Amino acid sequence: MSMPPLASGAEGTEALRPLLDTVLDALTDGTRARGGPLPAGGPQAVAHRIRAAAGDVLPDKGDDNALHDLVRALTEGSADPAHPHCAAHLHCPPLAVATAADLAASALNPSLDSWDQAPAASELETLVARTLAAEAGAADAIVTTGGTESNQLALLLAREAHPGVRLVHGANAHHSLPRAAWLLGLPEPVTVPAPAGTLDPAALDEALTALPGPRGSLLVAATAGTTDAGLIDPLPQIAALCTAHGARLHIDAAYGGGLLFSERHRTKLTGLEHADTVTLDLHKLGWQPVAAGLLTVKNPGDLTALAHQADYLNADDDTEAGLPDLLSRSLRTTRRPDILKIAVTLKTLGRDGLGTLVDQVCANAREFARLVRTHPGFELYDPPTISTVLFRPAEATDDAVAAVRRKLLHNGRAVLGRARLDGRLWLKATLLNPHTRPDDLATLLKLVEGNTLR
Repeated sequence: MSMPPLASGAEGTEALRPLLDTVLDALTDGTRARGGPLPAGGPQAVAHRIRAAAGDVLPDKGDDNALHDLVRALTEGSADPAHPHCAAHLHCPPLAVATAADLAASALNPSLDSWDQAPAASELETLVARTLAAEAGAADAIVTTGGTESNQLALLLAREAHPGVRLVHGANAHHSLPRAAWLLGLPEPVTVPAPAGTLDPAALDEALTALPGPRGSLLVAATAGTTDAGLIDPLPQIAALCTAHGARLHIDAAYGGGLLFSERHRTKLTGLEHADTVTLDLHKLGWQPVAAGLLTVKNPGDLTALAHQADYLNADDDTEAGLPDLLSRSLRTTRRPDILKIAVTLKTLGRDGLGTLVDQVCANAREFARLVRTHPGFELYDPPTISTVLFRPAEATDDAVAAVRRKLLHNGRAVLGRARLDGRLWLKATLLNPHTRPDDLATLLKLVEGNTLR
């Protein structure tokens, strides 16, 4: 058997060309076979098709058709975030240009744990991360796998700056924040009410006043784009309270951070610039393939908490000789160059192009909310803040709301999320596809109407 070709090196591109055609054909075949936003039949049907395609996963002799067959099977059995009726989660359809850049990253395979493995990628990461940090009013940023890792790192940096720091967060905060406090061995977090889906400043003031400790011993976590409803906490008021009480401020803008690209919507993030750390996540409202997260820091000195040495990666004499220390830019060792796809996207689309995408999905959400509001058979939770719309069939029970969602999933007709707010269960449409048209939205509402049990 001849040696299989490599993706990089002098012959890498020629080896990839026919394989790319195979992958593209398999994507087309699988999408056609699926025929909708989700494979029909539920978990058992999907599992059966995947097992049939995989067959003997590790055969004695290789199968030349494996690339086509498995990519096709995976495509047929995947949720398609580009389908206008796939709108459950903060799971965006990736831009073609970002996906193409990701192919280059995979082929070159730099590892961002030492400069000699990633000379150009390390410099590109520095440039792009600091550019995005400046957008959020910060000085520097590190690349992460997404919102969860960014939130965990924010708590870690706060703990190292102020040992024993205590987290104070709204009842609307992402689950990764209290979980990070547990992982880091911090005191039990304090949860502040969020009666209208956003953190209550008066309740926060009361909580900060009642909590003892020196300046910096409290970490307030606010949210700019809640997972359930896409709501934004009153950031200026929260920042003012943190200043008055000497508390550190972290803002989880994993969802809402993309509004920074829009001249029309960026004012919703006023106050973001006061945060000590900010979570950004461009595989949400940034149309990047997973993963594309960042954590911005206002004080670059906070990052010294991540300093770590392994002589084979960042020996003192190498660092003193001018080789960049990449190991101290993350808790991970091996890291792929996720910054490349982000850099290509920023450079290709520019602020105007990205802003147009943001404006379009926000407009789609307003249009869908209008359709819900004017339909006598539906109830709207509230006008959308970003691109999430919560709605439910009027007079339906919570069991009926849950059942219609599962029925649409099982039939492969639509992918909607669920959220429990004000003690009631709501269907959630998270609209992240800028190509979605008004008639797509009208059809989605009709699908829910036609599958609701009365």
